[in-house]
Amino acid sequence: MTDKNTQVQEKLKRTITLPLLVFYGVGVTIGAGIFALIGEVLALAGDRAPIAFLLAGLIAGVTGVSYASLIKRFPMAGGEAVFVNRGVGALFARVAGYGVVVTGTVSSAVISIAFAGYVREFVNLPEFLLVAMVICGLSAVAWFGVRESVFFAVSVTLIELGTLLIVIAFGAPLLGDLGGVARTLSPTLDPTLLAGILSSGVLAFFAFIGFEDMINMCEETVTPERTVPRAIYWTLGITIAVYVLLAVIAALAEDRQSIVSSSAPMARLFEAVSGLSGKPVAAAATIAMINGILVQIVMASRVLYGMGNEGLAPKWFSAVSPSRKTPARATAFVAGLVLLLALFFPLVQLAATTSLVTLGVFALVNLSLFQLGRRESTGQLHRRRWWGLAGAILCLTIAVFQITFGAAGGH
Repeated sequence: MTDKNTQVQEKLKRTITLPLLVFYGVGVTIGAGIFALIGEVLALAGDRAPIAFLLAGLIAGVTGVSYASLIKRFPMAGGEAVFVNRGVGALFARVAGYGVVVTGTVSSAVISIAFAGYVREFVNLPEFLLVAMVICGLSAVAWFGVRESVFFAVSVTLIELGTLLIVIAFGAPLLGDLGGVARTLSPTLDPTLLAGILSSGVLAFFAFIGFEDMINMCEETVTPERTVPRAIYWTLGITIAVYVLLAVIAALAEDRQSIVSSSAPMARLFEAVSGLSGKPVAAAATIAMINGILVQIVMASRVLYGMGNEGLAPKWFSAVSPSRKTPARATAFVAGLVLLLALFFPLVQLAATTSLVTLGVFALVNLSLFQLGRRESTGQLHRRRWWGLAGAILCLTIAVFQITFGAAGGH
């Protein structure tokens, strides 16, 4: 009787369809980062800022194809840990899985602190109380149900994506300058410009991180082997289109320096193209932070759940709430870890390493595709094995570039 009950409890509830998953993916990918990142990319790449985002989209897309290929074979929660376990073994699988959990919890903690700092401008409450309130509240949403979590994420996504589309709409007249648009998208052989494009492309890549979180929703998605790969491609396509359009408008906008030098560049861009106040755009950036916290908690808890089922983490994490059909223990553990980090640990340097950890995980996933493809004589994994190897080399190259570039920047 106990075994049967355990088997029932270990099943997550499949309620997520393609539209919901795409909204979730777009919400994860288009987060608070782009609201600040547009200015930094514009400063480095100048007129060629759109090319930097296209380059970043290409980098993300290479790994996106690997994820989509592997998820068709292994449509289960745990994502990266499952792929790497099957491809290169349990040791690296644990590294990948715990790496994803670390990046999710650290980024949630950092975003929680940033959110609390902004809210204190309007509400005179202690930072620790605001941090605890937002983490506990969003963790409750994550525990209550995946459908409710995704609907919440969708509603916030509509706000943040809608804000960006409004900026694009006000900037649309600038797109009528076909010569200017062509200039922003034209390649260059100028060494100085090329260096700026490459540097900003690596920087812009991190605005695409998040699409991979969708794979950890597999066991709560309807027909995941078909739905998740489609959602990955749709998410990356929408994200690239939005980012490139914003970059073109920013490159053609008047008073570019005010956008580059501002701590709220998207708000300044909106003011430049509309003549209106940028405060609503700044508010939308804050709302995007809420989405970032929720989706990272949901993602990290699913990774721990999947690792528990794979034997890569304590089985305790694989328990599912009988009433809510969500990984309650994993969610509670992640929420507690986020709260601990946010309240008691200095996070600035730790947060700076999350992008490197992500690139390392991407490299392991791509390498797993190569290894799995090598073992087979036919099939999609076999055909895409070299794609996986190229993706692994690309991710490691970017990581080395980022370490070198970051070190140079630090000095």
